[in-house]
Amino acid sequence: MNSVKIKSALISVYYKDGLEPLVRELQKQGVTFYSTGGTQTFLEGLGAEVVAVDSVTDYPSIFGGRVKTLHPKIFGGILHRRDHEQDQQEVEQFQIPAIDLVIVDLYPFEETVASGASEEDVIEKIDIGGISLIRAAAKNFQDVLIVSSREQYGEVVELLQAKDGSTDIADRKRFAAKAFDVSSHYDTHIFHYMSQGQELAPAFKQSERTSQTLRYGENPHQKGFFYGDLDALFDKLNGKELSYNNLVDVNAAVLLMAEFADQPAVAILKHTNACGVAVADSLQQAYVNALACDPVSAFGGVIITNKTVDLATAEELNKLFFEVLIAPEFDADALELLRSKKNRILLRQKPVQLPTKLFKTLLNGVIEQDKDLATETAADFKTVTDRAPSAEEVEGLEFALKVCKHTKSNTIVLARGNQLLASGVGQTSRVDALRQAIEKARGFGFELEGAVMASDAFFPFPDCVEIAAEAGITAVVQPGGSIKDKDSIDACNARNMAMVMTGVRHFKH
Repeated sequence: MNSVKIKSALISVYYKDGLEPLVRELQKQGVTFYSTGGTQTFLEGLGAEVVAVDSVTDYPSIFGGRVKTLHPKIFGGILHRRDHEQDQQEVEQFQIPAIDLVIVDLYPFEETVASGASEEDVIEKIDIGGISLIRAAAKNFQDVLIVSSREQYGEVVELLQAKDGSTDIADRKRFAAKAFDVSSHYDTHIFHYMSQGQELAPAFKQSERTSQTLRYGENPHQKGFFYGDLDALFDKLNGKELSYNNLVDVNAAVLLMAEFADQPAVAILKHTNACGVAVADSLQQAYVNALACDPVSAFGGVIITNKTVDLATAEELNKLFFEVLIAPEFDADALELLRSKKNRILLRQKPVQLPTKLFKTLLNGVIEQDKDLATETAADFKTVTDRAPSAEEVEGLEFALKVCKHTKSNTIVLARGNQLLASGVGQTSRVDALRQAIEKARGFGFELEGAVMASDAFFPFPDCVEIAAEAGITAVVQPGGSIKDKDSIDACNARNMAMVMTGVRHFKH
């Protein structure tokens, strides 16, 4: 077990909260304290006798505190091997005190960056001595216990109480692993800050220490975890914990609704694809219109709005079984009604800037890309047919394109005005996607005469235009770029359809 009795501790922490119980326990064990600066003052305020670091090193704290513990006598006290004859001879020769426990709480670099502080202030919060102490103590876990975060204080108190002030090798190795987690996370955030605007070789570095265990992954036999701070983005006002699948759908819903800022909008999603989207003069009407698109798929879905949920909208929503409702705010009476179902998840979305880089694991690595931030409007439309789209058709094309961008490829989206009529999603051919959309729209009672169509990619053949025209669709938006663009354009002209191109493809896999 290689049990080690802790006889001495070096303590150097930025935040002092939560430290007192650990100090009291070490006092009971008769541990000798080494410290400096504000931590020394804090310890002495608790009645502890403290050996000042500068009395060991014969060097004062210099450069405004930038150099305090960086000295061979301190790092020798941590790093020397207790069972190594040469190390022990050098300890005697240079009068190096043994240090059995190191407690460090690093300068708050992330918090300083998040506060919007100046670069000078941020740089000063890059911890040098603390991170060096952590790495040294973690490396020598055979003999030294490293406590690298204030979140660990309670666990260490329990450990020392259970083992009468001693630790075994398993304890020290576990805390060493935690220490390297702390140091790697810290360095990752420094890298991201320092590399902004720099031309560096691509490097994938991500670290998120806030996490929660999910009930399971996509299926009950798969484990699931979320790494991130959901509390920074949502206030959960009701319901059970979010599942893996809930989170995937919530992410898709948030990204889609970001396209709609002005008029009241509602989107209903199932398995990350929208089965209903509408914009209207009131939130209640937007919801009614969105639900009409596909009331069957809406059952058990995720719903998102861009405006405060009022009682009238809540009364409509309450008629449907759904898993999650996301809104920027809820009126009190609306919230009371919606809370009538205890498992219904209600999320109040906060105005948080989301990442602009996307990544996922793939094969034996990770793929990363920029977030698709392009959203084309009428100003980006290039009319390529004899007939230009009418103002009403342009409105529908803009709306359809926003939905199309967030729908799995191959996709075709059919819309009229600011209402989704149907979409064909995730099909292996664009013709199949169109036929699926037409069938769904008609199945839920929509007439397609005068409707518009959006495609996530170009048409390599005129067949989609021909099928759409037969269904009554009168205007099309697509990126263009096929060597056979002219075939589709000619097909539109022959049928008095309008076609515009954007030059931007929106594949979504």
